[in-house]
Amino acid sequence: MRPMSTEPAPLRQRTTSAVDGPHVVAIGGGHGLSNALRAATSYAGRVDAVVSVTDDGGSSGRLVPHLDIPPPGDIRKCLLALAPSESPWTKLFDYRFDESDVAGHSLGNLILAALADIEGSFENALVMAERLLRTSGSVIPACRDHLKLVAESDDSRLDGQVTIGKHRGRIDSVWVEPLSAAATPHAVDVIESADQILLGPGSLITSTVAAMRVPGITEAINRSGARVDYIANLITQDGETYEMDGIDHLDALLRLTGVRPPAAIVANEHEFKVPPPHRAIEFDPDLTATYGADLVSADLVDTSSTWPSHDPVKLGLVLSSMARTGG
Repeated sequence: MRPMSTEPAPLRQRTTSAVDGPHVVAIGGGHGLSNALRAATSYAGRVDAVVSVTDDGGSSGRLVPHLDIPPPGDIRKCLLALAPSESPWTKLFDYRFDESDVAGHSLGNLILAALADIEGSFENALVMAERLLRTSGSVIPACRDHLKLVAESDDSRLDGQVTIGKHRGRIDSVWVEPLSAAATPHAVDVIESADQILLGPGSLITSTVAAMRVPGITEAINRSGARVDYIANLITQDGETYEMDGIDHLDALLRLTGVRPPAAIVANEHEFKVPPPHRAIEFDPDLTATYGADLVSADLVDTSSTWPSHDPVKLGLVLSSMARTGG
């Protein structure tokens, strides 16, 4: 165990404060991916997010059936994570209605849907959103279309991200439909040109694996010369990763996607309160070594959060150290 000591459009090129830092690509979805992006912006010269497009719950789940766009929820969270400071635009994108017929909808999701209509495509909508929010990186849907996530468990078919997320039990296989789906060319380009690829944190099956099961994404990771680092979740989920330990998570990631083993696994070593029935995720160092991965442990817990979450500042220090030393 080692403790912590298509081509992109010109408007989508952004510069962070770490001008000479590495090109970092983070893959996944949800709150976990947002924290990885916030961590990466502290040391990266360029940051790109490749985001899952299988969300069928919440505001995204209500919007997507009626609009020809990918689910905007996770994309919106990533845009906010890459925004440099609070502004009227970040407040608008982060606002959620709690009354009337728009109750539960994120205004940011509605803005992205409107921009797609005004600008003629969702890709152009993202370019405009990045300009409005002055993001320090690009947010790229894993696929241009909304996809359905499908899994198999004990010969039973599980349809949709919400259903899979609630399922307790081993997942035998995962895929996206339609089967003709293909990765966004821009996503493939940034993955292949990356210096460091971050997988996780976030819901293992319904965020990280979901993004990687879009045909072309994992293949691009395996072709890339980048180092791959896996940021482990802090706790299990009451559903898709119920009672799984760290090695179970790593094994599922590799088995369900075919991705090459990571150079390092970034895991938390700080004690914190875990709400039942969840469990803290721990790794056996000897078993981890059999995968050819370094186990990098540190205090990663955000003590100000009411729910177990990664602290982007602490995580950024760990990832920056790894990037400088080559792992």
